[in-house]
Order: sequence, then C-alpha cells, then structure tokens
Amino acid sequence: AYKRFSELLPKEERENAYSARVPKSQILTLPELRANPFQHRICHVFSTSETGDDSMSFEDFLDMLSVFSDSATSDIKSHYAFRIFDFDNDGILDRKDLEHLVNCLTGQGEESQLSGAEMEQLIQNILEESDIDKDGTINLSEFQHVVSRSPDFASSFKIVL
Repeated sequence: AYKRFSELLPKEERENAYSARVPKSQILTLPELRANPFQHRICHVFSTSETGDDSMSFEDFLDMLSVFSDSATSDIKSHYAFRIFDFDNDGILDRKDLEHLVNCLTGQGEESQLSGAEMEQLIQNILEESDIDKDGTINLSEFQHVVSRSPDFASSFKIVL
C-alpha cells in the first residue's frame, strides 16, 4: 500500500510520503478507481483534507484500502457505501441521492439515461423495498438492513491492489 501511495507522488516528494498528500487527480489514476462510477465520492468520503480538495494522506489511503479489503466487516462496508451514496452528505438517502445513484450506475449518456417515468418507478421500487419507516428516505439502519440481505455485497464492495 505504501509503495502504491508513494508512486502517486512526484519523485522529489516520495521520500516524505508519510506526511504528503496526494491530489485527487492522482488518486483517480489508480486502475482500481479509474472505471468506478463513484470514484469522486470515494475520494470525498475518505479524504480528511481541510481545504475540501479531496486529496489523501497515507492514512486516508490506508483507511480506504481497509474498508474495501476482504477483511472489513459487512457493517463497515455498508456504513461507507451509505456515505458514498449520500451525495449531499445529509445522513439520509432521499430521492435526489437515489436519482444521482441510478445515474452513476446507468451512465449519464443520452442512450443510457432513464426516462423521467422510468426513474420515478425505479426510485419508488427502491423506497418500497428499503424505506421501513415509510418517511420517503432511507437512513443508515434501513440501508444496512437491505444490504444484509444481499449475499454478494461484501464480496463486491472491494478494491484489490
């Protein structure tokens, strides 16, 4: 992990990689993130940057790898998945978050974008399946409940260096 992190830095900064921050643009060059539709959210969620530039310290990078590793528990993985899908960072998945999530998964191109009616039907289906308290949003415990019924979740929520 340290080798991969330091390789993202300019040569002159590599010997101080423990204290350096790698810009988001460099993190996104990792093949493991390059094709991920949530790459920007992943950087945002794991970055501790005080300037909001989503750069990562080595600790941030390790945290990310730890959550996406095979040894992370389903609870930890689902907690971070929820944060990644909570695009407005308000602690719930509302209709706007779900629409953004669906667009990330289906692609934003003309040919792959769902119609308004299709999007509405899909969001309605998601809420019917997940919104236990029927308040029109999905909170973390509701999300974790749904994820707990998905046997493939933990094995598919991973990055292997």
